[in-house]
Amino acid sequence: MLHVQDLHAFYGKSHVLHGVHMDVKPGEIVSLLGRNGSGRSTTVKTIMGLVDGRGSVRWNDHELLGLKPFEIAHRGIGYVPENRDIFPKLTVQQNLLLGEKRKQGNPRWKLDDMYRMFPRLKERQHTAAGVLSGGEQQMLTLCRTLMGDPNLIMIDEPTEGLAPKIVELVAEYLKELKRRGISVLLVEQKLTIALEVSERCYVMGHGSIVFEGTPADLRGNAYIRKEWLEV
Repeated sequence: MLHVQDLHAFYGKSHVLHGVHMDVKPGEIVSLLGRNGSGRSTTVKTIMGLVDGRGSVRWNDHELLGLKPFEIAHRGIGYVPENRDIFPKLTVQQNLLLGEKRKQGNPRWKLDDMYRMFPRLKERQHTAAGVLSGGEQQMLTLCRTLMGDPNLIMIDEPTEGLAPKIVELVAEYLKELKRRGISVLLVEQKLTIALEVSERCYVMGHGSIVFEGTPADLRGNAYIRKEWLEV
């Protein structure tokens, strides 16, 4: 489905990604782990066309490198950025409707689905998004991306700075995606959640993939955890 091979990226003269490789299969949750500055966010931004890359990013056998972000989104890839990027002066419902993809047939996700997953959004549907709490804004961003009916969703640090109860909601959200057959590439620092919901994990260090395996493999590899994950 998604196949990344020998991916390099630069910020000016700074070489950030060094030959990254990874795959995400249909209906699979894959976690991309690593310390801050390891290149995880740059990887998903490069896949999404927000950072210029060199190498290959293939999606259903079509090359994505060189396409604009909106073209990549229209091909069925959703992206939830770390900074959320909600529209603060629009209501919750208006934000959700902006994410809706107009196409023939019945979309997999509707407003009712969003409100069922996160009842708090229904309570706040007519409230300006800018006055929501951080957790509510994260819920809104996750749901707005789903309204685009993606086949793959890339989520950057969805639990960062959230209260434990909201973290549990995000974990349930990820499991719901899996139940509906949507592929997920999850950038996450909380190892517990990543290992709970993922089928496979990649660990990044200094812009390269230093480990690939199952959650069980990672739990059993004390060296990788100590060298590349633990603070």
